Amino acid sequence: MNSDPGWSLRPATAADVEPLAELRAQVMRADLERLGRYDDHRVRQRLRDNFSPRHTTVVLVDHALAGCVTVRPDERGGRYLEYFYLRPQHQGRGLGTAVLRHVLAEADEAGEPVRLQALQGSASRRLYERHGFTAEREDPIDVFMHRPAPSAPTP
Repeated sequence: MNSDPGWSLRPATAADVEPLAELRAQVMRADLERLGRYDDHRVRQRLRDNFSPRHTTVVLVDHALAGCVTVRPDERGGRYLEYFYLRPQHQGRGLGTAVLRHVLAEADEAGEPVRLQALQGSASRRLYERHGFTAEREDPIDVFMHRPAPSAPTP
């Protein structure tokens, strides 16, 4: 159940890159530290280097930045869920589920599979598994996940 009232989505703009880089650093810090991979500069720079307003959507709660989701075309076909971050105060309250359902409904409508990668041990893996993602492969840092396309595009 979504207990975050008034959430909405809007297209990202170039001005969003720094707030989203900070959000990424905040959200990923604990998992990256647990894996011995946290680098204060690198965690932000990776988003800056790959930021695409064209593929990024900002999540708003009561008109304030609550998170973001970046979905790009996947080179193997379908879609690649590259970034999906929510501020900690919005996690565990149903907002992530609602946003992910929206992203997956768009992919289903197009009849496309979705791939992503999650950090080993991240709580996000459980969210993805609840929505039909399965692990394709794993390494010591990441879990590479896939959700197949529906059997036929939704009309």
